[in-house]
Amino acid sequence: MHIIAKSKLRLFWESNSSFQDAVEPLTEWYRHFDKASYQSPQAIKDVFGTASILKGGRVVFNIGGNKYRLIVAFDFERQLGYIRFVGTHVQYDRIDAELI
Repeated sequence: MHIIAKSKLRLFWESNSSFQDAVEPLTEWYRHFDKASYQSPQAIKDVFGTASILKGGRVVFNIGGNKYRLIVAFDFERQLGYIRFVGTHVQYDRIDAELI
């Protein structure tokens, strides 16, 4: 699966020195999906049990021991994942996860 864009992950952890603990789990998440192939949100949920499935192929991942949230919009037919949001729980609570 091709993930667009890894730079959003990097920008997040570089934006604040207190987010440095996100580097390893976000990098591991990216490496997993870069090599993986999923056909549906439920297939992702089967592997990432704490992930939440939203409308429109979006999936919310708990990152770093549930300290951070990552929203990815997937196009399963084309095997693409678009990073829509990465942030803390407080930042996540301020957005509409289905519209961002």
